[in-house]
Amino acid sequence: MSMRAILLASCLVAAACGTTQRHTETLADTIRSYNDGVRWERFAVAAVAVPPAERADFVDEMDQRAKDLRISDYEVVKVDQKGEKLARVQVKMQWYLDSVGTLRETHALQTWERKGKTWWIVKEERLRGDEMPGLPEPPDGEGPTASAQDPATRRGGARTEGAETEDDGAKPR
Repeated sequence: MSMRAILLASCLVAAACGTTQRHTETLADTIRSYNDGVRWERFAVAAVAVPPAERADFVDEMDQRAKDLRISDYEVVKVDQKGEKLARVQVKMQWYLDSVGTLRETHALQTWERKGKTWWIVKEERLRGDEMPGLPEPPDGEGPTASAQDPATRRGGARTEGAETEDDGAKPR
């Protein structure tokens, strides 16, 4: 069996195990699992928190982004759970591009929805700090909102333009 086939089989097993465990996970567990998976480039593990119809695109986008982007650390800054079915999570990430080497900091706002017993990340966008490849910007003039519902732009593609721009000044770091 080729190394690629072994890796794919391992990822599928990990994702299947995560799906089974998901029914007993709390919001905090799911947030940690997703962000750890993105941080350590275990995209199949992170994809367990992505709605099933979007998982394949998510993994492909993350693989593309990982060719140059490295997340060196992240911290869950705030979890604002709004009732039983909605949560907004602020995550601070330190990251750099291999091609540039300058450490950057970005705060992202993640929107999570609970369907049945499962929490799904349904949107992620930059809140403040440096623009980050693959992390969508909030709609012009609106700041982070729930209005950007296009699945192709929720967590972003392998976008790299503007990765070196300074803080937008909306809020101090």
